[in-house]
Amino acid sequence: MLYRKVPKNEDELSVLGFGCMRLPIKEDGTIDEKRATNQVRYAIDHGVNYIDTAWPYHMGESEPFLGHALADGYRAKVKLATKLPSWLIKSREDMDSFLNAQLKRLNTDHIDYYLVHGLAGEVWDKLEPLGITDFLDEAKADGRIVNAGFSFHGSIEDFKWIVDAYPWKFCQIQYNFMDEKHQAGTEGLKYAASKSLGIIIMEPLLGGNLANRVPSEVKEIWNEASVKRTPAEWALRWIWNHPEVTTVLSGMSEEAQIEENLKTADEAYPNSLTEAELQLVSRVEQKYRQLIKIGCTGCQYCMPCPSGVSIPECFDIYNNLHMFGNVDGSKFAYAMRMSGAFTDSDPGGFASLCIECGQCMEKCPQSLKIPDLLKAVAEELEGPDFEQRLAMVRQSLRKTKPQNNTQD
Repeated sequence: MLYRKVPKNEDELSVLGFGCMRLPIKEDGTIDEKRATNQVRYAIDHGVNYIDTAWPYHMGESEPFLGHALADGYRAKVKLATKLPSWLIKSREDMDSFLNAQLKRLNTDHIDYYLVHGLAGEVWDKLEPLGITDFLDEAKADGRIVNAGFSFHGSIEDFKWIVDAYPWKFCQIQYNFMDEKHQAGTEGLKYAASKSLGIIIMEPLLGGNLANRVPSEVKEIWNEASVKRTPAEWALRWIWNHPEVTTVLSGMSEEAQIEENLKTADEAYPNSLTEAELQLVSRVEQKYRQLIKIGCTGCQYCMPCPSGVSIPECFDIYNNLHMFGNVDGSKFAYAMRMSGAFTDSDPGGFASLCIECGQCMEKCPQSLKIPDLLKAVAEELEGPDFEQRLAMVRQSLRKTKPQNNTQD
C-alpha cells in the first residue's frame, strides 16, 4: 500500500480508502455484517487506514456497523471519517446532537476526519448563520473531532469560496475522468491543493459505471493499450496519477474488488501514466460521452421520492438500454425491478409516477433535470404493454419464489 501526506497535519493516509456506502447486503436489504466486517478488516490488514461513512448510509446502519467492525483493536489502526448531515440541521444544537450520536453509534470518543456533508453554496449559506464554524471550533477544542473538512456537490465558484470560508484541513470531491469539468472538477482539485488541503476523492468509478458492464466500443479502446488493465484499474490509476490527490474512496462490496483495488493501489504513483496512456483514457471518455444518456451516480440523495419513483433504478436501466441497445432485455429488467415481487409488495417505482414536484432536483448532486429525464425513461421503457409485462414478471417470480410451509 502506498501512502500520501495530508499537507496541514502530516498524516499519512493510504491512497485507497474504504467507503462504507455500498457494503454487501443480505436478501432482506440489511448489511451482511459478518461478510462486511471481514472485508473491512481484510482491507485494514492489507494497509488501508482511511475508513469513510456517513449518517444516512445504508439507511442509517453504516455507522453502527462500523462501531462493531472496528472493535478488537481495529479502531486504533485507522483514521475514521464520517459526516454531519447538513440537510437535517435546523439549529446550532442539532450539530452537537448529531455529532454526539455519531460518536455513540461508532463506539468511539473522537472522529479523526469530520466532514460537513454535501456542501454547495446555498447549503453553506444556511449553515453559516446557524453557527457551523463555532461548532467545528468547539468540537475540535474538546477533542470530539480532530480534523474538519467538507464534502462537496456544487459549482466551482461555490467550491472556491467555501474552501476560503474556514481553515479546513481537507475536502472531499467527486472526481473521475468523466468529471474533469463537473462540480469542483480539475480546477477545484488544483485550487484545494494550492490551499494545502488534503483531497479525498469520491465516485472514482462514477457509481460503478466505469467498471461494470463496459460497452464493447469502450472495451475495444482499452484493449489497444500495451499494458493491459481492467477498466477499474484504468479509472483509479488515472485519479492517482494526479499528485494533488490524497486518498481515493472505493465502495467495495465484493472480495474480488478489494483484491483488485489493493493491487492497483500498490502501483498508484503520481505522474506514472505515459502520455499515450492518458490519450487512451481521453478517447474512452469521449466514447462514453456518446453512449451515456444520464450522468446519475446512484448516490440516492434524490430519494425518497414523494411519489414513489425509484429514480436511480430508472436511470440505471435507461443508461444500460442506451449503452448496450438491448431493448427487450432492458424492458424486462425494468418490469422485474419495479414489479414488487421480490418484496411481496405492490408494483411501484415507475418513472411515469413522477408529478414534477421538483424536490429531487433540489437534492441532486449532479444537477440533473430529473422530471424531464423520467419522461424519457417512461416513453422508452413503459408503453401500452407495460402492465402486461409486469403481470408476467410477477407470475413468473411467484412460481420460482420459495413458499412458506406450515404444519398443524
